[in-house]
Amino acid sequence: MKIIQFYPLKAKRSKDKKERMRIFSSSSSAKPNFPLFSPCQTPNKFTFKTLLPFKTLLPSPSLLSLPPCSSKNSSSSPVLDQEAGQQDSLEVNQDTFKKVLVVRRPVMDASGEEDDDGSEVGEAEGNDDVLKSSAIDAGLEEFAKKMPIFEPERVEAGGAQEKPLTVNLDLALYKARVLARKYRYEEAEKILEKCIYYWPEDGRSYVTLGKILSKQSKKAEARAVYERGCQATQGENPYIWQCWAVLENKIGNIRRARELFDAATVADKRHIAAWHGWAVLELKQGNVKKARHLLAKGLKFCGGNEYIYQTLALLEAKANRYEQARYLFRQATKCNPKSCASWLAWAQLEVQQENNRAARLLFEKAVQASHKNRFAWHVWGVFEANKGNIDKGRKLLKIGHALNPRDPVLLQSLALLEYKHSTANLARVLFRRASELDPRHQPVWIAWGWMEWKEGNISTARDLYQRALSIDSTTESAARCLQAWGVLEQRAGNLSAARRLFRSSLNINSQSYITWMTWAALEEDQGNAVRAEEIRNLYFQQRTEVVDDASWVMGFFDVIDPALDSIKRLLNLDQGLSNKPQEPLKDAANENGAQEPFVSPHSGQNDGTDIRNGSGFDLDAFIKDTLSLDPSKLDIVMENSGKFSPKRITSPKRMGRSHKRP
Repeated sequence: MKIIQFYPLKAKRSKDKKERMRIFSSSSSAKPNFPLFSPCQTPNKFTFKTLLPFKTLLPSPSLLSLPPCSSKNSSSSPVLDQEAGQQDSLEVNQDTFKKVLVVRRPVMDASGEEDDDGSEVGEAEGNDDVLKSSAIDAGLEEFAKKMPIFEPERVEAGGAQEKPLTVNLDLALYKARVLARKYRYEEAEKILEKCIYYWPEDGRSYVTLGKILSKQSKKAEARAVYERGCQATQGENPYIWQCWAVLENKIGNIRRARELFDAATVADKRHIAAWHGWAVLELKQGNVKKARHLLAKGLKFCGGNEYIYQTLALLEAKANRYEQARYLFRQATKCNPKSCASWLAWAQLEVQQENNRAARLLFEKAVQASHKNRFAWHVWGVFEANKGNIDKGRKLLKIGHALNPRDPVLLQSLALLEYKHSTANLARVLFRRASELDPRHQPVWIAWGWMEWKEGNISTARDLYQRALSIDSTTESAARCLQAWGVLEQRAGNLSAARRLFRSSLNINSQSYITWMTWAALEEDQGNAVRAEEIRNLYFQQRTEVVDDASWVMGFFDVIDPALDSIKRLLNLDQGLSNKPQEPLKDAANENGAQEPFVSPHSGQNDGTDIRNGSGFDLDAFIKDTLSLDPSKLDIVMENSGKFSPKRITSPKRMGRSHKRP
């Protein structure tokens, strides 16, 4: 049995080839005493690399007497000298075992050493060998300085600060969201940057910061935040991908948005928001079949979801398949009875079908599902105002404003209502208050400008339109603003300016039928019949045709659950298999379609059997008992909210803290 011996770190290679072979093939009787190193062997050359320390079982106590690795007490000849090895082992005391286990940086000495004969090695090896040895030693020394494993105590001394507890992250994110709702964006951004510094692997900080930057129209900064978040989370956080895709979709980078939505679904195929957002994108692009396919995948991987059912129901309503739409709305409310959006969308369907009583009952369901939802009170108030119930509509909008004093849309609709049925001065007060709540809300400026134009204040209307366009000139609201401004200039006699404004509006939204026809009417009024006909032809040539059919339904419900035969009978999909038409299920639909919306999502029984009798919903009692509002003091609440609207009511514990007014 032969024992292979290794050189120490500073051992010099012998000139004689036989001497090198003698070193690596010594007899088994020799008991070597050397530190562990790893050789990299080649046929004619041997090089050595430092091996990281590791634990092993030592069979003999004699091996515990190994001296520490040092170039001062190790060379090529003592390795073969048994007497020298025994003498060194006698000089080692009992503390040698501890010294062997201590990891430390090897001592590098570039000075000359003694060879087997006791002479210096520096000149014997030649100048070239000395230079090479010095270069290798210097390189190893620099490498050892960069490796913390050679000296663990250095890492402990220069370590980073302790990471705060995770609960601090949750509290910081909550505080940042509160500050963002108060429009104190700079403070929120500083908090979120600290969260990213301490918890770079948590995706919530990137998502919140990106949304805050997007609200300020800082698209490039938001994109950079999302990109940094995807790199920090190694692409495994679907929420960052999905928010990034929504941002690109708003900017208009449709292709990039598709790629990002796809990345979100790859990161987590159960991320329902990615499937739904991708489907909505395809719907806006006119790809209805692709959207249905994505929604079906969302239901397949994520199960029942009210948003997917709601979107599918809206598609069915758009295709004039109202029974299927009602069924899907019912499924959406069953998935989440507290989904205010589903109740509102269902109510809009009944409004289009002029089922006013059914719509009112669904509006009541919406406010009961979400008491403070601003959209529920707003849509219901506008509905009542359009039906001629001016007082009730005004009351509903005031209730919504009392519950949401910082929402400018409620004040905007209330201002238009007061302008139409009251005075323009009161409407101006409400418009001004809405613009102060959110100066970047374009529809408020546009509606205010329209009112001033109707009042004959042309210069004021131009200023308000210009203010709306200065916020963002690429949105749908900007396209409507340009169209309204073009009509203003047309009525004022500035035809060239009106043409430029119509053209700019169509550059943003080329599908606007009103803008195309308004421009054509302008040319026709000026006697340019040929030009007017060209404009009409351009509209029909470039418009996007959305073609939809019912062939998807069979495959769609098969994807959800192949056993849902009752659904197929409900949608009359089995008529092709039999000559006799199938009767609808008694518990799913009645003969009168207007009675269907009142099937309770909880029990499946009819809780509003006769819509002619009404629902018995007492609005005053509801807001008094549930919302703690006095119906007779809504006007006082409106006046007080106008004085203190920029601030929220603080709790007594926080009264001592000072908050800057946004």
